[in-house]
Amino acid sequence: MMSATIPLRARWRRLLAAPALRWCCLLLLCAAYLQGGLNKLLDFGAAVDEMRHFHLAPAAPLAAAVIAGELLASLMVLSGRGRWLGALGLALFTLMASLLANRYWEMQGVERFMAANSWYEHLGLAGAFLLVAWHDIKDTAAVKGER
Repeated sequence: MMSATIPLRARWRRLLAAPALRWCCLLLLCAAYLQGGLNKLLDFGAAVDEMRHFHLAPAAPLAAAVIAGELLASLMVLSGRGRWLGALGLALFTLMASLLANRYWEMQGVERFMAANSWYEHLGLAGAFLLVAWHDIKDTAAVKGER
């Protein structure tokens, strides 16, 4: 009966402030990068072929860099160690990959429609990572007593 006396807004505020929920939200945000990095790691040949598909050379070192970047930046975001830097890295990676793979303005028909959807979804994802970086920098400054 005690929870009935706590206003609904306060209960929601407490729930949304829970560290476990925050971590789960960050995991959802990083899920595509963890999955992508692990898939590339487990099938490095396909990762190299993907680099070649987009005319990126040297393909093998770039594939290795993408794998390391996706996994390390995701771990930084999830662990909280350098979260802002990991989030900025994933935002930049997302924008660059989208510029490379989702050039809808050069396409026609259904291909254009699908690439445009993907382009704007990736813009939103990059924006979410920028918000994570911003909040982490702001929270760190508040803890240190900076303005």
